Amino acid sequence: MRRKGKMFEKEINSSFLGETMTLQIYHPETFSELYKYEICIMQDGKDYFQLGRIATLSDKLHDEKEMHNVVFVGIHYKDKYDRRKKYHPSGEQNEAYTHFLVREVVPYLDELIPTYHLGKSRSIIGDSLAGTLALMTAVKYPHTFGKVGIQSPYVDNSVLASIEQAKPLSTLDIYHTIGTKETDVQMSDGNTADFIEPNRKLNQALEKSGATYTYHELEGGIHTWKYWQNDMRRLLTTLFD
Repeated sequence: MRRKGKMFEKEINSSFLGETMTLQIYHPETFSELYKYEICIMQDGKDYFQLGRIATLSDKLHDEKEMHNVVFVGIHYKDKYDRRKKYHPSGEQNEAYTHFLVREVVPYLDELIPTYHLGKSRSIIGDSLAGTLALMTAVKYPHTFGKVGIQSPYVDNSVLASIEQAKPLSTLDIYHTIGTKETDVQMSDGNTADFIEPNRKLNQALEKSGATYTYHELEGGIHTWKYWQNDMRRLLTTLFD
């Protein structure tokens, strides 16, 4: 299917990461400097565009008036080791990557795209470990990111402690899904882990966090893009209605 919007790339020479990072940016068909836009930053960016079919869905939802003006921005990783370094809560580049997002990506996009310059007009989404990164970044910087979409995030004790110790997350809108069959997930370090029980604990913590919070368990869902893609329409219409 031919895209209606416009896809292009921009590069940021990150001083925090010491490398050049590529942003994949998708404008809706009706994009104009006369309007203001929300910005949705996606970790695992190429996966969201290719497997999540975000551009096609953006065209459809904008056409149907099911979603207001949103520009999607994807940031991808080099390989699974690079992804773990940047996204994992204890990854050696996790802090630097978070600073890259908050202090380099956000100001750059605020200059590039006509936006509201408010947390509520910025969202951050991710699947699996990218979802963990998205949640932790928004919890640390709730005035930078006002909306979070997390699909089957990796959850450990440090993630749960961060939520439980955070100030009330009343400025955040959080959308959270997990598949009911995510009991034996293959991880990038070669180990397997049960994702459903830690996500249910995360659900309990987020219920008490003060956030505007939506939670779904995907019946029969396993840790694959088939289930995340099928849920993408609901994620986008919940966050950007």
